[in-house]
Parts: sequence; structure tokens; C-alpha cells
Amino acid sequence: MAAVTFEGVTRRFSPTSRPAVDHLDLDIGDGEFLVLVGPSGCGKTTTLRMLAGLDPVDEGTIRIGDRVVDGIPAKDRDIAMVFQNYALYPHWTVARNMSFGLRVRGVPKPERKRRVLQAAAMLDLEPLLGRRPSELSGGQRQRVAMGRAIVREPQVFLMDEPLSNLDAKLRVQTRAQIAELQRRLDVTTVYVTHDQTEAMTMGDRIAVLDQGVLQQLGTPIELYDRPANAFVARFMGSPAMSTWTSRVEDDAIAFGSRRIEVPRAVVAGLDGAADVLVGARQEDLRLVGEDEEGADVVVSLVEEYGSDGSLHGEASGLAIDDTPVPVVVRVDGRAHPLTGDRVRVRPDAERLHWFHADTGVRLGDR
Repeated sequence: MAAVTFEGVTRRFSPTSRPAVDHLDLDIGDGEFLVLVGPSGCGKTTTLRMLAGLDPVDEGTIRIGDRVVDGIPAKDRDIAMVFQNYALYPHWTVARNMSFGLRVRGVPKPERKRRVLQAAAMLDLEPLLGRRPSELSGGQRQRVAMGRAIVREPQVFLMDEPLSNLDAKLRVQTRAQIAELQRRLDVTTVYVTHDQTEAMTMGDRIAVLDQGVLQQLGTPIELYDRPANAFVARFMGSPAMSTWTSRVEDDAIAFGSRRIEVPRAVVAGLDGAADVLVGARQEDLRLVGEDEEGADVVVSLVEEYGSDGSLHGEASGLAIDDTPVPVVVRVDGRAHPLTGDRVRVRPDAERLHWFHADTGVRLGDR
């Protein structure tokens, strides 16, 4: 096991192009499960490939433990990688697929057998060792791919969207298995995904990337409750945070018929600017009676989950130019408004998020 360090790491695919990864500084602790997350093209897979030795580093340094690995071939970095496409040999049995890397490295047969049986027991693959990949389900194939990595007993596991080929139910089941297995093995793991739900439920910490730049690094609850900027606020959480730009007048903003005081620290952070970007999670908005203060929302969709649901609609009286603002409100899953209804919504003012309207940077103490 070993810690992983990125120091000012940059990767360009051409001298004139925008960096795919731009001066990345990142410390991953020994035994930590770190998730790299962000939209397509943000640089997360490139970051993983540089760590694996599959892509070169144009600037900066990568360390595994105390060893600088820049220029060291992938096979000598003591890492194991799990891909989304499994990459299993179709004509070999599960056992042979799992042991292949050990055979290449000259590991004696008794030791290969011990490691394969041990990994198979961890992954419930013992009854499948004699089968071929074509006889397995998608979830079983993914477990074989993980077993092939585990038998290597590497310092670092790298996983590149390993669940993307699985159906929704199997994704939930397998991500729980991966997280539990990583805790049991206590091996430093870097996991790439575009799915922020996977990131929130699996990682010890999450690194959010956008356009090759690290936006925020923290625990799942830190990113959810205290996003560093508007990009992280909108990206982390399902459904996404509702955001809109409001005019600050007399240290307050209008929320429909309700006036909401803007915290002093937020006003100070605006540095004289008149506008502020406001954000609200769905659980921090609630339905109120027509005679109460709030903003009117025309319901466009209700997603029902059984015990609760998400009401999607457009709110009036929030934006500076009175343009309707898309919002999402958590509602009771059994008794809720219908599409086309007009309802009134009020926020929990203490749970609102405040960002600079121009830079998107978080403002205030919350």
C-alpha cells in the first residue's frame, strides 16, 4: 500500500490545445478510496491514465509512496487497473483469466493458486472458476476483472468507470461490494466515474474536476453541504441544486412575495456588486399555503419514488428580470401536486447557498 501524490501535473494532447489536466495538485492517503468525478471531458480518465503510466506527464510529478513514477513503465508501477469493458480472454476459464498476470510475472504455481482461491472467496467466484466469460453475467464478469486485479496485491487500485456496463440494480449492488471490499483490503484506490451518486456513496473523499482543473476536494458531505463554487453545487447532488441570480437591495433579496435577508459575510464578499447567485437543495424548499409568503411555481413534472418525490417546475419572482427559474422541491410521494398545478414554495433561509454572480465562488460562512 502507498499514498499517491500529484504535484503540478499537466497533460496536453497538443502544444496549442487547452490542457486536458491543468496543474493538478492532489494528495491521496495510504489506503484511501478517492473518487475522481466530473462531466465528460473534464480530465478524470486522463488523470488516471497518467497515474497508470498509459499517458505521459507533460509537467509536474507523480509519486506512488516515496517513488517518483514519471517515466517508469506501467508494468513496473505496482498498480492494478479495472476497466469498464472487463477485458477478459473469452477462451480462458475464470481461474486462468485471474491468474494470467501472475503467470507473466513468474509467480510460482502454488502461490498463483493460493491468491486466485483467496480472491475468488472474497468475490463469491468459487463456483465459477471453471467457467468461461461467455457463461457469466455482466456482474460476474466485472467481479472476475476485479479478482484479476486483487491477485496482483498491488500498492494502488485504479478503476475506470467499472460499473458503466451494468444495469441499474446491479450497479447499486456492485458498488456496495466494491466499497466493502476496498475497506477490507485497505488498498489505496482511485475510482473514476461521471456518476455523482456513485461518488457520494463510495468515496472517502471526492475530487471534482472541470475542464482539467480541480474544483474541490473533500468528503461527500462537505461537497454537498459546502460546495466551493457554483459548478460543484450544481454537479453534486441528485437532482441538481436549483440556482438563480437575484438583485441585492437593502441587504435582502426577493423570493416571490417574501424578503430574505442576505448574510453580512455574503454582502461583504460581493464587494459592492448588486447581484448574487443563490442556490437551494430540493429538501430546503417546501410547499406552503396560498396565503403564505413565497414564490409561485407552475408544476411541470413530478418524479415519484414511493416514500417521497421530486417536484419540478418554474418559479416566478426570483430572477432579476422576472424570467421563470427552474426549481426542484422534495414532496410527499403519496400526496403531491399534479402536472400543471400552481403551488407556492418557501425556502429554509438558513440553508440557502450564496455564490458570486460573476465568478461562481462561494460566499459567506455557510
